[in-house]
Amino acid sequence: MSVTVTYSNGKHTYFKLCNIYWLIAAFIAVIAVSIAFSGFIYSNYSSQAIQLKIAKAQQKHQQQADRILSLRQETNLKIAVFASRVGMLQAEVNRLSLLSDELAKNANLTRGEFDFTGAAIGGPIDTDSSYAVDLQTLLEEMDLLSLEINNRSQQLSLLETMLLNHNITDEAVLSGRPVIQRGSWLSSPYGVRKDPFTGQATMHKGIDFAGNNGMNIIATGAGVVTWSGRRSGYGLLIEINHGNGLSSRYAHAKELIAKEGDVVGKGQTIAIMGSSGRSTGPHVHYEVLKSGRQVDPKRYVYR
Repeated sequence: MSVTVTYSNGKHTYFKLCNIYWLIAAFIAVIAVSIAFSGFIYSNYSSQAIQLKIAKAQQKHQQQADRILSLRQETNLKIAVFASRVGMLQAEVNRLSLLSDELAKNANLTRGEFDFTGAAIGGPIDTDSSYAVDLQTLLEEMDLLSLEINNRSQQLSLLETMLLNHNITDEAVLSGRPVIQRGSWLSSPYGVRKDPFTGQATMHKGIDFAGNNGMNIIATGAGVVTWSGRRSGYGLLIEINHGNGLSSRYAHAKELIAKEGDVVGKGQTIAIMGSSGRSTGPHVHYEVLKSGRQVDPKRYVYR
């Protein structure tokens, strides 16, 4: 079978049908190749796009993981700080308990209302090492310790009232000098003075009585010893609570005789003169505090 094509000039062209089949087949092949090539390109592009999305997602997840790790580290640090504060509170509770127990014992008070050691407690050892203290637990423990400290303070206040009323009320009035031995003298009064170390004008919140190394330091009034130990600047220090918001301090001692919780009488030797702490020589730095603030001791010394 053949096809004849006649042009306007009278010429004739013949095509065999088989040639047309070949043309159609070639056209279809070209289309198929184009489609396949386009599919390959699209497939390759889609694969790259998916990989890019996966990479972005992984990066985002890594950022979130890093943030979570940072938050965990910050939380652990805060928990450590809270745990340290809880330990400090617990140490303060223990100190108050020991002081109160010593006061009650020295005052010959029966145990019961003034038993600061707490009720009997116990329990098996927890062998679960996976337990970790969380922030909420620490906060609850801090609240409990604060309540316990408040309770201890109230008991101490009541104990102080009983001690002062029953034992030392008549002697609690402050008067006289903290050192009365011959050879001692008032070396620095209360008020603004030239600091012996810096040379600058500073406030001196006490009276200094100089003397010889080893002289006796006496209590200027009866009371309860609330501090017996070293304190920054003061060296070896004795502090006595005389009740009614009044207390006295005796600093720079060589040796401390009275201990925390002791009930001391007026004129009793409580320490030995020395030059501990921020001191230029043997003397006693004498302070009087009213409601926790230093006042001029002169009115009490010369009462």
